[in-house]
Amino acid sequence: MDILIKILQFVLSFSLLVIVHELGHFMFARIFGVRVEQFQLFFGKPVFSFVRRGTRYGVGWIPFGGYVKLAGMIDESMDTEQMKSEPRPDEFRSKPAWQRLIIMVGGVFMNVVLAFLIYVGISYHWGDAYLSTEDMKYGYVFSPQAEDMGFRDGDRILSVNGRQYEDFRQLRIAMLLEQNYEVAVLRGGDTVTFTAPDASVLELAEDAEFMSPRYPFIVGMVLEDGGAARAGIEAGDRLVELQGEPLEFFDEYVERLPDLSGQTVDIAVRRDSAGVDTVRHFAVGVSADGKIGAVADMMAVTPVHTRKYTFWQSFPAGWKRIGEEIGSYWKQLKLVFTPKTEAYKSLGGPISIGNIFPEKWNWYSFWEITALLSVILAVMNILPIPALDGGHVLFLLVEVVTGRKPGDKFLMYAQVVGMTLLFALMIYATWNDIARLLTGF
Repeated sequence: MDILIKILQFVLSFSLLVIVHELGHFMFARIFGVRVEQFQLFFGKPVFSFVRRGTRYGVGWIPFGGYVKLAGMIDESMDTEQMKSEPRPDEFRSKPAWQRLIIMVGGVFMNVVLAFLIYVGISYHWGDAYLSTEDMKYGYVFSPQAEDMGFRDGDRILSVNGRQYEDFRQLRIAMLLEQNYEVAVLRGGDTVTFTAPDASVLELAEDAEFMSPRYPFIVGMVLEDGGAARAGIEAGDRLVELQGEPLEFFDEYVERLPDLSGQTVDIAVRRDSAGVDTVRHFAVGVSADGKIGAVADMMAVTPVHTRKYTFWQSFPAGWKRIGEEIGSYWKQLKLVFTPKTEAYKSLGGPISIGNIFPEKWNWYSFWEITALLSVILAVMNILPIPALDGGHVLFLLVEVVTGRKPGDKFLMYAQVVGMTLLFALMIYATWNDIARLLTGF
């Protein structure tokens, strides 16, 4: 059932994105009087179709992609027969270059508009939930890979390349996508500045412990029949000492306790009793897997904040969000074409995209993911690759500047080259999906 919900969300989201994208081409084509021969969701022979005002609308049997077929244009259908006849006034090739340019960017434009409207709706309805870096007063805990880059447990990050971040998620993304960046940290009361070296984006993305907020071990819940429960430790207690050694932070206990597996240890806690702060000692049994049966309350120190927006405030909030997402994806795309970052290994196909949807239906997650995919679709389509909208835009810009239109044979060959590149990229991404399934990732 969980898989079906994932598939349903993927199909619904992708169908919406394709329809909106192709609607952009369709809308501007109609505005400029270009005949639209076909508007189809999904590829392959139509499962069903109908004709209205000279346009055949349909749904293909291959649940992927979609297209609008414009009269007098060489596109992915590779229908060149009509190009042999004299141009008609209602054909794409008969229109001025600036009109053809607007028609071609129409799909990208509509995907950006869709993402913007979704972010506006999210801002107004749910607000903007985030972890504030201002709450990270104890700094962060870093993985061995991050330590090799120069970070130390307890560092409080002040800026990355001179920019300060209020949102922990944005800070984490910046540290993932930037390469050879300058970082300023507060370490032991002193400000330390160093340059984080280039690193494999793939390895950083897979390093779940690369950077996480540091917080004291304040007990949020005591597990029944655990060592802490049997000893008398309660929710709200703050662990301050282990075997006579002062320990303040949760990560320190996670590191030390496995070495004491199967033993009974002395743990000191600070407890607020009737308004009096006291320190008490407990003999606590440590399980074979190095745990005491107490869950830390991270939210006691680093709560989730939510920015609320009025209807009108949600519009600039949505505009800011889409700007951040487009900028972030451009950086990711740049890293994909930088071999030393190994970002190309993270490329995924339909399986990877489908897996980012949750197993339970959640409208907030659905719209968040759909908006992000709309941004990705817009950015990918504007790349100057033949067969993509950006390839057509490139040739049209050359025509606008030089006044010379590329020949039909050249456009046909360019379309073939572009489609070959895209199919190769799709095969590679799908192979990555299969490899992850086979290896369990």
